[in-house]
Amino acid sequence: MSDEDQKQRMAQLEARIAAAKKAQAPTPRADEHYSQAQHAWRMVVELVAGLGIGFGIGYGLDSLFGTIPIFLVLFTMLGLAAGVKTMLRTAQELQEQKLAEEAGRDDERD
Repeated sequence: MSDEDQKQRMAQLEARIAAAKKAQAPTPRADEHYSQAQHAWRMVVELVAGLGIGFGIGYGLDSLFGTIPIFLVLFTMLGLAAGVKTMLRTAQELQEQKLAEEAGRDDERD
C-alpha cells in the first residue's frame, strides 16, 4: 500500500467517525421543554373547555326552563368529568408516544 492509499482510507475513516458522532449527538433540551409546555397547555385548555361547555349548557337550560341552578351545577360537573377524561386520554397518548420514541432509540443503539 502506498501513502496515498493510507491517507485516503484515513480520511474516509475520519469522515465515517464524524458522521457517527453527529448521528449520536444528543438533541437540545430546549425543544423538549417547549413541547412539554405545549402539552401542558393543551391539557389545561381541554379541562377549561369542558368546564365552559358544561357551564354554558347548564346555564342555558336553567334560563330556558326557569329553574333553580340545578342544570348549571349538573352540567358543570359533567363538563369537569369530560375535561378530566380528555386530559387523561391526552396524557396516555403522550406517554405512549414517549415510550415508542425510547424503544426506537433503544433499537438504534443495539
